[in-house]
Amino acid sequence: MAKTSKKQMDKDERKVIASLEKNAKESIDNIARKCGFSRQKVWRIIKRLEKSKIIWGYSAVTDSERLGFNNYIVLIKKTNEPVAKLAELIISREIEKKARELKVDITQSEYIHGKYDWGICFSATDLKEAKRFCEALNITFHKHIGDLILMERIFSVKKCGIKNPHIRKLKEFL
Repeated sequence: MAKTSKKQMDKDERKVIASLEKNAKESIDNIARKCGFSRQKVWRIIKRLEKSKIIWGYSAVTDSERLGFNNYIVLIKKTNEPVAKLAELIISREIEKKARELKVDITQSEYIHGKYDWGICFSATDLKEAKRFCEALNITFHKHIGDLILMERIFSVKKCGIKNPHIRKLKEFL
């Protein structure tokens, strides 16, 4: 039996990834059928992707509003302070520790390019809680934060690649 080329393996992996991104809870049998692969091949691809950390994990996409949470985005502009200490604070998960203390759920945290350098998406029960979290960020990272802006996400059209099943409600906000 001939070995599969690297190009073909990458193409097969992308098919499986696309299927998992649409529905990570789908059975291996269904993914195999949709991709035209055997069940064993899909299982091997998934295990290889997990081992190589291409797949970091699996998550449920939830309706925060129905759970009693509001969604926020904080954008952070860093100062000109050396970033070595900041990098250590980020790697040590200081932000997550502060969030847990304040009962805030960080859903995404990213180093970004543009006017701002860091973006954090999170859920909190109200604006007061969100502002307390931003104050905690300012205190913890005071030497490294030049500017911080807090925004409330009003409506998610798509979240984690999944279209909002309540998309018709968007009209209420526009």
